[in-house]
Amino acid sequence: MGAADVEAVWRIESARIVAALTRFTGDFGLAEDAAQEAVAEALVSWPLDPPANPAGWLMATARRRAIDTIRRRTALQDRYALLAADPADPAADEEADPDRIDDDILALMFVSCHPVLSPEARVALTLRVVAGLSSEEIARAFLVPVPTVQARITRGKKTIAAAGVPFELPPADERRERLGGVLSVLYVIFTEGSTATSGDRLMRPDLAYEAIRLARTLAALQPDEPEVHGLLALCELTAARFPARTGPDGSPILLEDQDRRRWDFSAIRRGLAALTKASARGLGPYGLQAAIAATHASALSVEETDWDRIVVLYEALGRIAPSPVVELNRAVAVAMASGPAQALAIVDELIASDRLSGSHLVPTVRGELLARLGRRSEARAELELAARLCANQRERSVLLRKAAALG
Repeated sequence: MGAADVEAVWRIESARIVAALTRFTGDFGLAEDAAQEAVAEALVSWPLDPPANPAGWLMATARRRAIDTIRRRTALQDRYALLAADPADPAADEEADPDRIDDDILALMFVSCHPVLSPEARVALTLRVVAGLSSEEIARAFLVPVPTVQARITRGKKTIAAAGVPFELPPADERRERLGGVLSVLYVIFTEGSTATSGDRLMRPDLAYEAIRLARTLAALQPDEPEVHGLLALCELTAARFPARTGPDGSPILLEDQDRRRWDFSAIRRGLAALTKASARGLGPYGLQAAIAATHASALSVEETDWDRIVVLYEALGRIAPSPVVELNRAVAVAMASGPAQALAIVDELIASDRLSGSHLVPTVRGELLARLGRRSEARAELELAARLCANQRERSVLLRKAAALG
């Protein structure tokens, strides 16, 4: 067994291992460190002596590492006595983990996304301890230095320890309040994977698919929460377009030019099924966005898309979760449904209120609308401004190409 085998087992089992160790030790940071030490040992020992039960090997080794650390902390002798049950005794393991794994992983998500942490730390910890990504993978995904990721993770664990955050599921009412924070972290991870904020790649699909995997886990653990299914539906339906969004060289392909036969219809079916569950008690913000994605997914072309329905859905989204990005997206839908003049008024109102200042999205949309109105020189200036503001090289190249085409 090589490094790839270790990575595969770790990616599947990491949340379960860290969650179980956290419950046993009561120390989130210790559990994550011990699990990482077990992985490091596996990279050395597995090629020479492959274990019959890789997941069990990682759990037992991580437990031993935790015991070694606790042994050095004399104030935690009681914890050590609890942990020191013979790991070779299957009955001891079974008694220590009786049908609680689902709750453990759910608790791990809530701890990783705790409000005491900064948004950056929540994302880093979730990807590290729940998704099982390495610091290098997280740094590569978000185009930040590895030490920055490591510092966020370290500070996050110290913050959780200093705040005395317990490893337990919040009470039902508090859990519902904090669920939004968990969903927002998964949404940030998926969004960055779907359209990277910077760098030379339009998308980072591996990151997006990790978010989908986590959303599926959360949906299985919280089946009665409509917005969990709404987020899962949104992710599935958006990811369904990934195969058609870029050419062989990685260059972006706009929605109107995509070969819809390349869309992932299995993902569309999964997304629609999740959307049905989300609709059971009325759609929330993620569910409404998923309904918009579903409208796109059901259309044979841009021209045949039900743009009036999309406008109505964006209006509903703007009422329950108002934001300048929602308004900008509504403007795009209005342009398709009713023409560019009405949409330009919406965009100009956004500019007048100084919302989304500094974003390349506003001049991108405004440039497109001006081009459709025949105001070519103004459109070119807007698209050139958008290109200067855009940090993603692939998106920038498209904007410059469109500006150049306007003469």
